Amino acid sequence: SKHCVNLDDRTANVTVKPFELDMGFQFELHVTVSGKKINVSEIPELPIPEDWVRDKLELHFYKIEQAGGGGEIEDVTFNKGSGTAVITFLKPG
Repeated sequence: SKHCVNLDDRTANVTVKPFELDMGFQFELHVTVSGKKINVSEIPELPIPEDWVRDKLELHFYKIEQAGGGGEIEDVTFNKGSGTAVITFLKPG
């Protein structure tokens, strides 16, 4: 657990100690599907930036293309205040 690290002209002795990572979180989404857009509601307030929420929604709905839904995303509009989002796909389906 002890290591010697060279930093520029100096040597530092360091000790490695285990640590616990914070657990992720899981939540339930309510979805209404209509052709090219999906309305997502009841998105809980999360301790992450709004652009991360948009990215996670985009990734989730893009990835489910393999399961017979989803597809390439044109836009994700997220309203933090109302806990809703609109996902717009490039192609209807």
